[in-house]
Amino acid sequence: MRRLPSVLARTLTSGTSGSPGLPDMSEVRSKLRDIVGASTNWRDHVQAMQERKALHTLLAKRQEDLPPRKMKDSYLEVILPLGSQPEIREKYLNVHNSVRFGRILEDLDSLGVLICYTHTKQEMQPRSPLSIVTALVDKINLCQKIIHPDCDIKFTGNVSWVGKTSMEVKMHMLQLHDGDYSPVLDATFVMVARDPENKRPAFVNPLIPESPEEEEIFKQGELNKLKRIDFNTASLLKMAPTAEERNIVHDIFLNTLDTRTVSFQSRKLPPNAVWMEDAKLKGLQICHPEERNIFNRIFGGFLMRKAFELGWAIACSYGGSRPFIVSVDDIMFQKPVEVGSLLLLSGQVCYTENNYIQIRVHTEVYNANTRENHTTNVFHFTFVSENEVPQVVPKTYGESMLYLDGKRHFTAVMKEI
Repeated sequence: MRRLPSVLARTLTSGTSGSPGLPDMSEVRSKLRDIVGASTNWRDHVQAMQERKALHTLLAKRQEDLPPRKMKDSYLEVILPLGSQPEIREKYLNVHNSVRFGRILEDLDSLGVLICYTHTKQEMQPRSPLSIVTALVDKINLCQKIIHPDCDIKFTGNVSWVGKTSMEVKMHMLQLHDGDYSPVLDATFVMVARDPENKRPAFVNPLIPESPEEEEIFKQGELNKLKRIDFNTASLLKMAPTAEERNIVHDIFLNTLDTRTVSFQSRKLPPNAVWMEDAKLKGLQICHPEERNIFNRIFGGFLMRKAFELGWAIACSYGGSRPFIVSVDDIMFQKPVEVGSLLLLSGQVCYTENNYIQIRVHTEVYNANTRENHTTNVFHFTFVSENEVPQVVPKTYGESMLYLDGKRHFTAVMKEI
């Protein structure tokens, strides 16, 4: 995790103090608006989207019609000048005098999209006919507990794998300390390309590795895809738990039986434990135009920030001390969130081990006209607390499946880091 591929590390070895000439995050978002022709005024968004319909003729009929790209073609570096421009710190500052991780999630989402537009850029087209959106956050692993609010941050990234209509993006975040950039986190996102109206899949440029190292990176992207398929196939929403997992659930059940009665219904909480039903929080967000993306739907980074902040609050209240984010994994963007939606967030401690807390946040939109709810995202966060935390204990079968799902995610994260 701490190794940077040479493609990404190439420019980090020279010139460490400051980063003259690098774009910042505001320029990233400005470039994205230019690439798709997005309006900065909400009242003009309908006209801007209508104008994009004419770009349909620029879409490739086959992937073979598009010129291949190399990893270095999409490589970008972006600066977040928290040290050299103190006036922007306020937006990123939390009460513990460190950087708000939710803001970093927003920046990673924007950068990932720009990297993909860089990969698919056609020189003769000022505007892209593609609508590139985040489909999945595969994983974000951190190697630093604290992100300092008064030191410059550098983001680097490039496209690392390409399918027919999807692209995997690997990004890295580093922070300047004593004249050198040190790794803070690694992130893997999966983006999908769609037509100008964001309705149907669209082909993207193929990717050609240039060296054995890039071949390995590309091969890892293919393996990541297969792992996601296997993980989804074995989902507890589709398949029964394994024999080992069934034994875990039964042991928890036996440990919570009240030995004074001969009854399946009489349950007793073990020492230093909390019922799962008592370890949840909920939130509501009205989705205003301010939080829209370049396609006039709610920005995926905003959804991640809100889900993370709810997850952090749950971990804080559950553990009784300040939690630190260790990993984010398997965030599925199942359905877009429209401007004006009522977004319901529900967070839950689903697994604990020593001082680690596994949190699952489920988000859905509520349609006031039909009174129906539709799931939009499921988020998985791994936190570490300063102290050992109580064991979370499921009571029902549904909670037991949440517990096993949380354990699976936690085990996968521990293997990664």
